Amino acid sequence: MRFTFLGTGTSSGVPIIGCDCAVCTSTDPRDNRLRTSGLIEWTDPAGHERAVLIDAGPDLRQQVLSAGLKRLDAILFTHNHVDHTFGLDEVRRFNIVMGKPIDIFANANTLEHLRRVYQHIFDPSKNIQKGFVASLIAHEITGAHPIDLFGLRFTPIDLLHGRLPILGFRIEPVSSLSAPEWLPLAYCTDVSGIPTESWAKLTGLGTLVLDALRPRKHPTHFTLDEAVAVADRVGAGQTYFIHMSHELGHESTNADLPESIRLAHDGLELNSD
Repeated sequence: MRFTFLGTGTSSGVPIIGCDCAVCTSTDPRDNRLRTSGLIEWTDPAGHERAVLIDAGPDLRQQVLSAGLKRLDAILFTHNHVDHTFGLDEVRRFNIVMGKPIDIFANANTLEHLRRVYQHIFDPSKNIQKGFVASLIAHEITGAHPIDLFGLRFTPIDLLHGRLPILGFRIEPVSSLSAPEWLPLAYCTDVSGIPTESWAKLTGLGTLVLDALRPRKHPTHFTLDEAVAVADRVGAGQTYFIHMSHELGHESTNADLPESIRLAHDGLELNSD
Protein backbone atom coordinates (compact mmCIF):
# COMPACT_ATOMS: atom_id res chain seq x y z
CA MET A 1 0.00 0.00 0.00
CA ARG A 2 1.28 3.43 -0.91
CA PHE A 3 0.08 7.03 -0.63
CA THR A 4 1.78 9.55 -2.93
CA PHE A 5 1.63 13.32 -2.76
CA LEU A 6 1.35 14.05 -6.48
CA GLY A 7 1.25 17.79 -5.93
CA THR A 8 1.50 20.06 -2.88
CA GLY A 9 1.20 23.57 -4.28
CA THR A 10 -1.45 26.24 -4.27
CA SER A 11 -3.54 27.18 -7.32
CA SER A 12 -0.69 29.04 -9.03
CA GLY A 13 1.86 26.31 -8.37
CA VAL A 14 5.43 26.99 -7.25
CA PRO A 15 7.40 28.57 -8.81
CA ILE A 16 4.72 31.05 -9.82
CA ILE A 17 4.89 32.87 -13.12
CA GLY A 18 7.05 36.00 -13.11
CA CYS A 19 8.39 35.67 -9.56
CA ASP A 20 12.06 35.82 -8.53
CA CYS A 21 11.62 35.22 -4.79
CA ALA A 22 13.89 32.84 -2.88
CA VAL A 23 11.41 29.96 -3.01
CA CYS A 24 10.48 30.35 -6.67
CA THR A 25 14.17 30.38 -7.62
CA SER A 26 15.18 27.69 -5.12
CA THR A 27 17.38 24.81 -6.25
CA ASP A 28 15.72 22.52 -3.68
CA PRO A 29 13.36 20.28 -5.71
CA ARG A 30 11.02 20.14 -2.70
CA ASP A 31 10.21 23.82 -3.34
CA ASN A 32 8.79 22.95 -6.78
CA ARG A 33 5.09 22.31 -6.23
CA LEU A 34 2.50 21.19 -8.76
CA ARG A 35 -1.16 21.74 -7.99
CA THR A 36 -2.37 19.69 -5.02
CA SER A 37 -3.46 16.08 -5.56
CA GLY A 38 -3.05 12.72 -3.82
CA LEU A 39 -2.96 9.08 -4.89
CA ILE A 40 -3.45 5.88 -2.92
CA GLU A 41 -2.47 2.51 -4.43
CA TRP A 42 -2.97 -0.91 -2.87
CA THR A 43 -3.60 -4.60 -3.49
CA ASP A 44 -7.21 -5.51 -2.74
CA PRO A 45 -8.25 -8.67 -0.80
CA ALA A 46 -8.62 -10.56 -4.10
CA GLY A 47 -5.05 -9.74 -5.09
CA HIS A 48 -5.86 -7.06 -7.68
CA GLU A 49 -3.93 -3.79 -7.92
CA ARG A 50 -6.07 -0.70 -7.22
CA ALA A 51 -5.55 3.06 -7.47
CA VAL A 52 -7.70 5.97 -6.33
CA LEU A 53 -6.96 9.61 -7.05
CA ILE A 54 -7.93 12.57 -4.88
CA ASP A 55 -8.66 15.51 -7.21
CA ALA A 56 -7.61 15.89 -10.83
CA GLY A 57 -5.94 19.26 -11.32
CA PRO A 58 -4.35 20.85 -14.40
CA ASP A 59 -1.00 19.12 -13.74
CA LEU A 60 -2.52 15.62 -13.76
CA ARG A 61 -0.82 14.32 -16.90
CA GLN A 62 2.63 15.31 -15.61
CA GLN A 63 1.85 13.90 -12.18
CA VAL A 64 0.68 10.45 -13.28
CA LEU A 65 3.57 10.10 -15.70
CA SER A 66 6.00 10.90 -12.87
CA ALA A 67 4.24 8.38 -10.62
CA GLY A 68 4.25 5.69 -13.31
CA LEU A 69 0.50 5.22 -12.88
CA LYS A 70 -1.04 2.80 -15.38
CA ARG A 71 -4.52 2.24 -13.95
CA LEU A 72 -7.14 4.32 -12.17
CA ASP A 73 -10.16 2.85 -10.43
CA ALA A 74 -11.79 5.99 -9.04
CA ILE A 75 -11.42 9.72 -8.44
CA LEU A 76 -12.58 11.48 -5.27
CA PHE A 77 -13.16 15.22 -5.67
CA THR A 78 -12.85 17.58 -2.72
CA HIS A 79 -14.47 20.57 -4.49
CA ASN A 80 -15.07 22.28 -7.81
CA HIS A 81 -12.19 24.73 -8.15
CA VAL A 82 -10.06 24.80 -11.30
CA ASP A 83 -6.84 23.66 -9.60
CA HIS A 84 -8.63 20.49 -8.44
CA THR A 85 -10.72 19.62 -11.51
CA PHE A 86 -9.12 20.87 -14.73
CA GLY A 87 -7.21 17.67 -15.42
CA LEU A 88 -10.25 15.44 -15.72
CA ASP A 89 -9.98 15.17 -19.49
CA GLU A 90 -6.61 13.39 -19.06
CA VAL A 91 -8.17 10.28 -17.54
CA ARG A 92 -9.52 9.15 -20.90
CA ARG A 93 -6.22 7.37 -21.47
CA PHE A 94 -6.89 5.14 -18.46
CA ASN A 95 -10.20 4.12 -20.08
CA ILE A 96 -8.25 2.84 -23.07
CA VAL A 97 -5.64 1.05 -20.96
CA MET A 98 -8.19 -0.64 -18.68
CA GLY A 99 -11.06 -1.01 -21.14
CA LYS A 100 -13.69 0.25 -18.70
CA PRO A 101 -15.17 3.46 -17.25
CA ILE A 102 -13.86 5.20 -14.13
CA ASP A 103 -16.01 5.96 -11.09
CA ILE A 104 -15.93 9.53 -9.82
CA PHE A 105 -17.28 10.70 -6.46
CA ALA A 106 -18.16 14.31 -5.60
CA ASN A 107 -20.75 16.44 -3.85
CA ALA A 108 -23.67 17.91 -5.80
CA ASN A 109 -22.01 21.29 -6.35
CA THR A 110 -18.86 19.72 -7.78
CA LEU A 111 -20.77 17.32 -10.03
CA GLU A 112 -22.79 20.23 -11.45
CA HIS A 113 -19.52 22.04 -12.21
CA LEU A 114 -18.00 18.98 -13.88
CA ARG A 115 -21.06 18.37 -16.03
CA ARG A 116 -21.07 22.01 -17.16
CA VAL A 117 -17.35 22.29 -17.90
CA TYR A 118 -17.00 18.80 -19.39
CA GLN A 119 -20.22 18.62 -21.36
CA HIS A 120 -18.35 16.73 -24.08
CA ILE A 121 -17.76 13.93 -21.53
CA PHE A 122 -21.09 13.84 -19.72
CA ASP A 123 -23.33 14.52 -22.74
CA PRO A 124 -21.36 13.24 -25.75
CA SER A 125 -24.52 13.14 -27.89
CA LYS A 126 -24.14 16.91 -28.33
CA ASN A 127 -20.59 16.66 -29.68
CA ILE A 128 -20.34 17.72 -33.33
CA GLN A 129 -18.30 14.64 -34.11
CA LYS A 130 -17.33 11.51 -32.26
CA GLY A 131 -14.13 12.07 -30.32
CA PHE A 132 -11.74 10.56 -27.80
CA VAL A 133 -13.47 11.42 -24.52
CA ALA A 134 -13.33 9.99 -21.02
CA SER A 135 -15.85 7.42 -19.86
CA LEU A 136 -16.96 8.16 -16.30
CA ILE A 137 -19.60 6.95 -13.84
CA ALA A 138 -20.63 9.82 -11.56
CA HIS A 139 -21.68 9.27 -7.93
CA GLU A 140 -23.04 12.06 -5.74
CA ILE A 141 -21.78 11.86 -2.16
CA THR A 142 -22.22 13.67 1.15
CA GLY A 143 -20.45 13.60 4.48
CA ALA A 144 -23.07 11.20 5.78
CA HIS A 145 -22.18 8.13 3.74
CA PRO A 146 -18.80 6.32 3.53
CA ILE A 147 -17.56 4.92 0.23
CA ASP A 148 -16.19 1.36 0.29
CA LEU A 149 -13.83 0.57 -2.57
CA PHE A 150 -11.93 -2.71 -2.85
CA GLY A 151 -11.29 -3.13 0.87
CA LEU A 152 -10.71 0.52 1.75
CA ARG A 153 -13.24 2.91 3.21
CA PHE A 154 -13.25 6.56 2.16
CA THR A 155 -15.36 8.57 4.61
CA PRO A 156 -16.24 12.09 3.40
CA ILE A 157 -15.52 14.86 5.91
CA ASP A 158 -17.54 18.08 5.71
CA LEU A 159 -15.17 21.08 5.67
CA LEU A 160 -15.33 24.78 4.83
CA HIS A 161 -13.24 26.52 2.16
CA GLY A 162 -14.22 30.05 3.07
CA ARG A 163 -18.00 29.99 2.58
CA LEU A 164 -17.86 27.01 0.23
CA PRO A 165 -18.78 23.60 1.71
CA ILE A 166 -16.21 21.05 0.52
CA LEU A 167 -15.12 17.53 1.40
CA GLY A 168 -12.08 15.93 2.93
CA PHE A 169 -11.65 12.16 3.12
CA ARG A 170 -10.73 9.74 5.89
CA ILE A 171 -9.11 6.59 4.48
CA GLU A 172 -8.90 3.27 6.36
CA PRO A 173 -9.25 -0.48 5.69
CA VAL A 174 -12.57 -2.26 6.21
CA SER A 175 -11.59 -5.82 5.38
CA SER A 176 -8.67 -8.18 5.75
CA LEU A 177 -6.24 -5.62 4.38
CA SER A 178 -3.19 -5.08 6.52
CA ALA A 179 -3.11 -1.44 7.67
CA PRO A 180 0.22 0.42 7.67
CA GLU A 181 0.86 2.70 10.63
CA TRP A 182 0.07 5.81 8.59
CA LEU A 183 -3.57 4.75 8.35
CA PRO A 184 -6.17 6.00 9.08
CA LEU A 185 -5.24 9.01 6.95
CA ALA A 186 -7.41 12.14 6.71
CA TYR A 187 -6.89 14.29 3.61
CA CYS A 188 -8.10 17.87 4.16
CA THR A 189 -7.05 20.35 1.50
CA ASP A 190 -8.31 23.91 0.84
CA VAL A 191 -9.80 24.20 4.30
CA SER A 192 -10.32 27.27 6.48
CA GLY A 193 -12.83 25.85 8.94
CA ILE A 194 -13.82 22.51 10.43
CA PRO A 195 -17.49 22.13 11.46
CA THR A 196 -18.11 20.85 14.97
CA GLU A 197 -19.55 17.55 13.77
CA SER A 198 -16.50 16.81 11.60
CA TRP A 199 -13.91 16.71 14.40
CA ALA A 200 -15.00 13.17 15.34
CA LYS A 201 -13.79 11.96 11.93
CA LEU A 202 -10.33 13.29 12.73
CA THR A 203 -9.72 11.11 15.79
CA GLY A 204 -7.32 8.18 15.99
CA LEU A 205 -5.39 9.17 12.87
CA GLY A 206 -2.06 7.79 11.80
CA THR A 207 -1.69 10.69 9.37
CA LEU A 208 -3.32 14.10 8.93
CA VAL A 209 -2.86 15.84 5.57
CA LEU A 210 -3.85 19.48 5.96
CA ASP A 211 -3.99 22.78 4.10
CA ALA A 212 -1.38 25.35 5.22
CA LEU A 213 -1.24 28.10 2.62
CA ARG A 214 1.09 30.76 4.04
CA PRO A 215 1.95 32.73 7.22
CA ARG A 216 -0.40 35.63 6.41
CA LYS A 217 -4.15 35.49 6.97
CA HIS A 218 -6.28 34.26 4.08
CA PRO A 219 -10.09 34.18 3.87
CA THR A 220 -10.34 30.61 2.50
CA HIS A 221 -7.26 28.73 3.72
CA PHE A 222 -5.58 27.94 7.02
CA THR A 223 -2.45 29.92 7.72
CA LEU A 224 0.63 28.04 8.88
CA ASP A 225 -0.11 28.85 12.54
CA GLU A 226 -3.78 27.90 12.18
CA ALA A 227 -2.81 24.60 10.60
CA VAL A 228 -0.35 23.89 13.41
CA ALA A 229 -3.11 24.54 15.95
CA VAL A 230 -5.42 22.10 14.18
CA ALA A 231 -2.64 19.50 13.97
CA ASP A 232 -2.00 19.87 17.70
CA ARG A 233 -5.68 19.37 18.47
CA VAL A 234 -6.03 16.33 16.18
CA GLY A 235 -2.86 14.69 17.48
CA ALA A 236 -2.21 12.40 14.52
CA GLY A 237 0.92 10.28 14.52
CA GLN A 238 2.24 12.49 11.72
CA THR A 239 0.88 15.61 10.02
CA TYR A 240 1.81 16.75 6.52
CA PHE A 241 0.95 20.19 5.20
CA ILE A 242 -0.12 20.71 1.60
CA HIS A 243 -1.40 23.46 -0.73
CA MET A 244 1.53 25.73 0.16
CA SER A 245 2.30 29.03 -1.53
CA HIS A 246 5.75 30.39 -2.37
CA GLU A 247 5.81 32.11 1.02
CA LEU A 248 6.76 28.80 2.66
CA GLY A 249 10.22 27.47 1.86
CA HIS A 250 10.47 23.75 2.48
CA GLU A 251 13.66 23.52 4.53
CA SER A 252 13.30 26.80 6.42
CA THR A 253 9.68 26.12 7.39
CA ASN A 254 10.34 22.57 8.52
CA ALA A 255 13.19 23.83 10.71
CA ASP A 256 10.62 25.69 12.84
CA LEU A 257 8.10 22.85 13.05
CA PRO A 258 8.01 19.90 15.46
CA GLU A 259 9.06 16.53 14.04
CA SER A 260 5.44 15.37 14.05
CA ILE A 261 4.51 18.15 11.61
CA ARG A 262 6.23 18.47 8.22
CA LEU A 263 5.63 20.15 4.91
CA ALA A 264 4.86 17.51 2.30
CA HIS A 265 6.56 17.72 -1.07
CA ASP A 266 5.73 16.48 -4.56
CA GLY A 267 6.57 12.82 -4.92
CA LEU A 268 6.65 12.10 -1.18
CA GLU A 269 5.46 8.53 -0.56
CA LEU A 270 4.03 6.83 2.51
CA ASN A 271 4.70 3.11 2.13
CA SER A 272 3.55 -0.02 3.92
CA ASP A 273 7.09 -1.32 4.48
